[in-house]
Amino acid sequence: MLSYGDRALLVELDDTPQVVAWVDALQAAGVDGVADVVPAARTALVLAAEGADVAALRSAIGRVEAGASVVQDAAAGAVVSVPVRYDGPDLADVARLTGMAEHEVVAAHAGQVWRVAFGGFAPGFAYLVGEDDRLHVPRRDSARTAVPAGAVGLAGEFSGVYPRESPGGWQLVGTTSASMWDLDRDPPALLSPGARVRFVEEGS
Repeated sequence: MLSYGDRALLVELDDTPQVVAWVDALQAAGVDGVADVVPAARTALVLAAEGADVAALRSAIGRVEAGASVVQDAAAGAVVSVPVRYDGPDLADVARLTGMAEHEVVAAHAGQVWRVAFGGFAPGFAYLVGEDDRLHVPRRDSARTAVPAGAVGLAGEFSGVYPRESPGGWQLVGTTSASMWDLDRDPPALLSPGARVRFVEEGS
């Protein structure tokens, strides 16, 4: 655990699933003095509340142990539904890479509850982790110069939705009309760290 300025602590973890599980455990523990938690791929930044004893907070969070579950059951909380048209230009490539038929890729992507592990890359972009390892695929060999807003992609262990047009190298399997980032919404991001997400095939 590393000090991060005078009011924050950086907890280093092995991988993204452990980050998700550790943040769940920290929130369940109800540790006093925590103002905010910012998860990333292999770290969690814990910001101390104003006036909190950082040394005491370090000791308290040092006793937090990650649970075994990564993607918790949908019954444990509300699930954000994201409608998807599975019309992505890389759907056939994903099928080839995974050894599945295209309809099996769609069924695997839409047939599970995902968790938002952390945000990044652009406002509203969420890195989601799932429970089906068959969908782990590499990024494209060459990135596109322009990926449209609403494109649903896969890369490595993650799925995500592009909140706006931008360059990107993820394997695109579909599109959604859902707005990932809206400044007139509170909060602006549709998907926040810890949220449970289900992709719903349009027309199903």
